[in-house]
Amino acid sequence: MSTPTDQQDQGVWLTQEAHDRLRAELDQLIANRPAMAKEINDRREEGDLKENGGYHAAREEQGKQEGRIRQLTDLLRKARVGAAPTTATNAALGTVITIAFDGDEDDTEKFLLGSREIAGTTDLTVYSPESALGAAIVGAAPGATITYTAPNGKDISVKVLAVEPFVP
Repeated sequence: MSTPTDQQDQGVWLTQEAHDRLRAELDQLIANRPAMAKEINDRREEGDLKENGGYHAAREEQGKQEGRIRQLTDLLRKARVGAAPTTATNAALGTVITIAFDGDEDDTEKFLLGSREIAGTTDLTVYSPESALGAAIVGAAPGATITYTAPNGKDISVKVLAVEPFVP
């Protein structure tokens, strides 16, 4: 039997389309490094660095780009690429889950459990398995009631109504 932690450790599931899009973004950011370094050098040559807004803006942009490069590199290294599961009995990466909020069976939400990076490939809301709801729901079967602590500190109970394979 696998535990929620075991399933989370499997990595991030991505469709091939999402993987290719992220790989292209990473390649573009890496290719842009020399241009960014030149921009910083050009701004540095403008004079006093304490009062050089262009220099500081360029350095800040470089920091953002390097952070995104690290994020994408890590994500792509951990990614499991391929088709979503064809059958689903428990909430897992690559499954679509329908939940109802405790006390209000009419208040339902349907979402994909996976990487937020695939959000551009589906109209569904995407929850990461590292999110509060995602971590709590991994491994749950239809009929299970799960209570998790939301980022605002409130405990929220949801009932799993359905788990189905993701169809891109």
